[in-house]
Amino acid sequence: MAKAPMTIIRGGRVLDIRAHAAPRADILVTGDSIAEIGRPGMAAPSHAAVIDAKGRLLHPGLINGHTHSHGNLAKGMGDRQTLELLLTAGPWMSGNRTLEDKYLSTLIGAAEMVLKGCTAAYDLAGEFPMPTADGLAAIGQAYADIGMRAVLAPMVADISFYEAIPGLMERLPAALQKDVERLRPAGYKASVGQMKKALHDWKLGTAGVSLAVAPTIPHHCSREFLLACLKLSKDYQTGLHSHVSESKVQVIAGYQRYGMSLTAYMDSLGLVGPDFTVAHGVWLDGDDMKLLGDKGASVSHNPGSNMKLGNGLADMRGMLNAKVNVGIGTDGASCSDNQNMYENMRLASLVSKVQGPDWERWITTDEVLEAATAGSARALGMGAKIGRIEKGFKADIVFLDLEHVNWIPCNDPTNQIVHTEDGCAVHSVMIGGRMVVENRKLLTVDVARLAASAEKTRERLHKASKPAKALYDRLEKIVGTFCPGLAKQPLHIDRFGGGHHHGHGHPSAAH
Repeated sequence: MAKAPMTIIRGGRVLDIRAHAAPRADILVTGDSIAEIGRPGMAAPSHAAVIDAKGRLLHPGLINGHTHSHGNLAKGMGDRQTLELLLTAGPWMSGNRTLEDKYLSTLIGAAEMVLKGCTAAYDLAGEFPMPTADGLAAIGQAYADIGMRAVLAPMVADISFYEAIPGLMERLPAALQKDVERLRPAGYKASVGQMKKALHDWKLGTAGVSLAVAPTIPHHCSREFLLACLKLSKDYQTGLHSHVSESKVQVIAGYQRYGMSLTAYMDSLGLVGPDFTVAHGVWLDGDDMKLLGDKGASVSHNPGSNMKLGNGLADMRGMLNAKVNVGIGTDGASCSDNQNMYENMRLASLVSKVQGPDWERWITTDEVLEAATAGSARALGMGAKIGRIEKGFKADIVFLDLEHVNWIPCNDPTNQIVHTEDGCAVHSVMIGGRMVVENRKLLTVDVARLAASAEKTRERLHKASKPAKALYDRLEKIVGTFCPGLAKQPLHIDRFGGGHHHGHGHPSAAH
């Protein structure tokens, strides 16, 4: 049997997140894992390849706790869209996708992520009217071709957005009702069949890409579908991931439909546990957070998207105090417009600071950086493998250039990664002991060819989506007034920046 390749990384400064320090150290990598971390100049086998990391700051690869690969071809298409308008825009921004388009869209996002220091992601990939085993294989292959890790969770529903929001369908004129009828997702049995096929036949586990299950939004799924998703997750030992309490509209809809919070409803069905990740959780209250913390669940905090869609400011401190595992995510490029984890770390820190003047409640930079590495790793079900530069962990390492202006001077590496770094100082990226980015160049995929393919695809999709854009234009005003109207109902918590404009109180389950 051939010996595992060995690499010695010499002369770099290795980040100690909590100590806010980066002492010089050498790292010995055997195969895909860290075998030893020692003093500069430590002994290494003569056959080990040498990487000179002098003038580099080494930190664990960032881990994107929540993204959507289908959104990368829709980068920059929308502005002034609430979450509900974004869902309305889905057929226009993400429709008419071929297998090749799904692969390409994923490739674009994965390329951006690794070039900006991110080595793993939890991807809720959407296909309409349902997930397909072929589509998931194509999406997974894109991550494998880039060389990054991913947990790929098909985003599924069996109730349309228009049916899920109480009163919305009735508000539409008859002609529009007829048009949106055609946007109903497939029945849950068909979706479950495709997911089961994909899980059963999955071949990309050795390439670092695994599958999970993502009932997209609780009230967009029938009770039977949610229970079927739970069974799949148990049968195949995968994670579960869902958009819970992302917007105030969702919370109000949950109370009206179930007479309880969406978190409590998911828990009543047995979905909440250590394998369960809440995406966003902007409108979680104290009881929800306690429940998630007690059950060992995770929340992916996506501050950039939360603000761009006007959903509000999530209470990360409340989550941490309730012992919730918190990760950081970017959300999809269709609503956050980039896949930059550095930006979202900075925003996670700043968002906590505008929620009140009590500075002791503010999130610290080490808490943010831990969330974007070890926290997200736990949400991906890989907390024992990735997210740290430690012996026995996978060698997923980002090399920052200390001569870049972001690092002149280097006073506090933890503070500066969160508050100063924007991805521009990323020099090289190693994933599983293999260099994927070197000297700012992506080694696995030709970015110029990627740009040319994307432009051709964009032009074709632009033409193909004109009818869907026309439908969106007819729906925009109705959805864009009805849903904010729903959100004006009193609620016992507030997560808006301009909160004094909104009522407070407990919503009645009987509205």
